[in-house]
Amino acid sequence: MTHVERLAQALMQRGWMLATAESCTGGMIAARCTDLAGSSQWFERGFITYSNDAKHETLGVSQDILTQHGAVSEAAVRSMALGALRHSKAQVSVAVSGIAGPGGGSRHRPVGTVWMAW
Repeated sequence: MTHVERLAQALMQRGWMLATAESCTGGMIAARCTDLAGSSQWFERGFITYSNDAKHETLGVSQDILTQHGAVSEAAVRSMALGALRHSKAQVSVAVSGIAGPGGGSRHRPVGTVWMAW
Protein backbone atom coordinates (compact mmCIF):
# COMPACT_ATOMS: atom_id res chain seq x y z
CA MET A 1 0.00 0.00 0.00
CA THR A 2 1.35 3.44 -0.95
CA HIS A 3 1.50 6.46 1.34
CA VAL A 4 -1.38 8.05 -0.57
CA GLU A 5 -3.48 4.90 -0.24
CA ARG A 6 -2.83 4.83 3.52
CA LEU A 7 -3.75 8.50 3.76
CA ALA A 8 -6.93 7.94 1.74
CA GLN A 9 -7.92 5.02 3.95
CA ALA A 10 -7.35 7.00 7.17
CA LEU A 11 -9.33 10.00 5.91
CA MET A 12 -12.24 7.89 4.65
CA GLN A 13 -12.43 5.98 7.95
CA ARG A 14 -12.97 9.31 9.71
CA GLY A 15 -15.13 10.91 7.03
CA TRP A 16 -12.58 13.69 6.63
CA MET A 17 -11.49 15.66 3.56
CA LEU A 18 -8.00 16.89 2.62
CA ALA A 19 -6.92 20.23 1.18
CA THR A 20 -3.41 20.96 -0.06
CA ALA A 21 -1.53 24.28 -0.21
CA GLU A 22 1.54 23.99 -2.40
CA SER A 23 4.29 26.27 -3.56
CA CYS A 24 7.50 24.59 -4.77
CA THR A 25 5.69 21.33 -5.60
CA GLY A 26 3.35 23.17 -7.97
CA GLY A 27 0.38 20.89 -7.40
CA MET A 28 2.28 17.60 -7.42
CA ILE A 29 0.85 16.50 -4.05
CA ALA A 30 -2.69 17.20 -5.23
CA ALA A 31 -1.96 15.36 -8.48
CA ARG A 32 -0.72 12.27 -6.61
CA CYS A 33 -3.86 12.35 -4.49
CA THR A 34 -6.22 12.67 -7.43
CA ASP A 35 -4.38 9.97 -9.39
CA LEU A 36 -5.96 7.52 -6.95
CA ALA A 37 -9.38 6.26 -8.03
CA GLY A 38 -12.12 7.43 -5.68
CA SER A 39 -10.17 10.45 -4.43
CA SER A 40 -13.31 12.59 -4.55
CA GLN A 41 -14.36 10.79 -1.36
CA TRP A 42 -11.47 12.30 0.60
CA PHE A 43 -9.74 15.04 -1.46
CA GLU A 44 -11.52 18.41 -1.28
CA ARG A 45 -9.24 20.82 -3.17
CA GLY A 46 -5.72 22.02 -3.81
CA PHE A 47 -4.26 25.52 -3.78
CA ILE A 48 -1.15 26.28 -5.82
CA THR A 49 0.32 29.47 -4.39
CA TYR A 50 3.73 29.89 -5.94
CA SER A 51 4.13 33.64 -5.43
CA ASN A 52 3.98 35.58 -2.19
CA ASP A 53 0.99 37.50 -3.55
CA ALA A 54 -0.84 34.21 -4.17
CA LYS A 55 -0.06 33.02 -0.64
CA HIS A 56 -1.42 36.27 0.75
CA GLU A 57 -4.44 36.71 -1.53
CA THR A 58 -5.57 33.07 -1.75
CA LEU A 59 -4.67 31.65 1.67
CA GLY A 60 -4.47 34.78 3.81
CA VAL A 61 -0.79 34.45 4.72
CA SER A 62 -0.01 37.82 6.30
CA GLN A 63 2.44 40.20 4.68
CA ASP A 64 4.15 40.43 8.09
CA ILE A 65 4.91 36.69 8.06
CA LEU A 66 6.18 36.85 4.49
CA THR A 67 8.35 39.90 5.24
CA GLN A 68 9.68 38.82 8.64
CA HIS A 69 10.09 35.08 8.06
CA GLY A 70 9.97 34.61 4.29
CA ALA A 71 7.80 32.32 2.19
CA VAL A 72 10.08 29.37 2.93
CA SER A 73 9.65 29.20 6.69
CA GLU A 74 7.76 27.35 9.38
CA ALA A 75 5.56 30.39 10.00
CA ALA A 76 4.61 30.65 6.32
CA VAL A 77 3.69 26.99 5.83
CA ARG A 78 1.75 26.88 9.08
CA SER A 79 -0.23 29.88 7.88
CA MET A 80 -0.70 28.24 4.47
CA ALA A 81 -2.05 25.06 6.09
CA LEU A 82 -4.47 27.05 8.25
CA GLY A 83 -5.51 29.12 5.23
CA ALA A 84 -6.26 25.96 3.26
CA LEU A 85 -8.60 24.88 6.07
CA ARG A 86 -10.27 28.30 6.27
CA HIS A 87 -10.87 28.44 2.53
CA SER A 88 -12.16 24.88 2.08
CA LYS A 89 -14.48 22.37 3.66
CA ALA A 90 -11.57 20.08 4.58
CA GLN A 91 -10.75 18.91 8.08
CA VAL A 92 -7.09 18.17 7.26
CA SER A 93 -4.57 20.17 5.26
CA VAL A 94 -0.97 19.89 4.19
CA ALA A 95 1.20 22.77 3.03
CA VAL A 96 4.65 22.91 1.48
CA SER A 97 7.03 25.69 0.46
CA GLY A 98 10.66 25.41 -0.53
CA ILE A 99 13.56 26.47 -2.68
CA ALA A 100 13.67 24.03 -5.57
CA GLY A 101 16.59 25.67 -7.37
CA PRO A 102 18.75 25.83 -9.26
CA GLY A 103 18.87 29.48 -8.10
CA GLY A 104 17.17 31.40 -5.35
CA GLY A 105 19.02 29.93 -2.41
CA SER A 106 21.01 31.81 0.20
CA ARG A 107 23.41 30.97 2.99
CA HIS A 108 20.52 30.78 5.46
CA ARG A 109 18.09 29.10 3.05
CA PRO A 110 20.05 27.03 0.53
CA VAL A 111 18.54 25.32 -2.49
CA GLY A 112 16.74 22.23 -1.25
CA THR A 113 15.30 23.87 1.87
CA VAL A 114 11.70 22.71 2.28
CA TRP A 115 9.12 23.37 4.99
CA MET A 116 5.94 21.35 5.43
CA ALA A 117 3.00 21.75 7.80
CA TRP A 118 -0.23 19.88 8.40
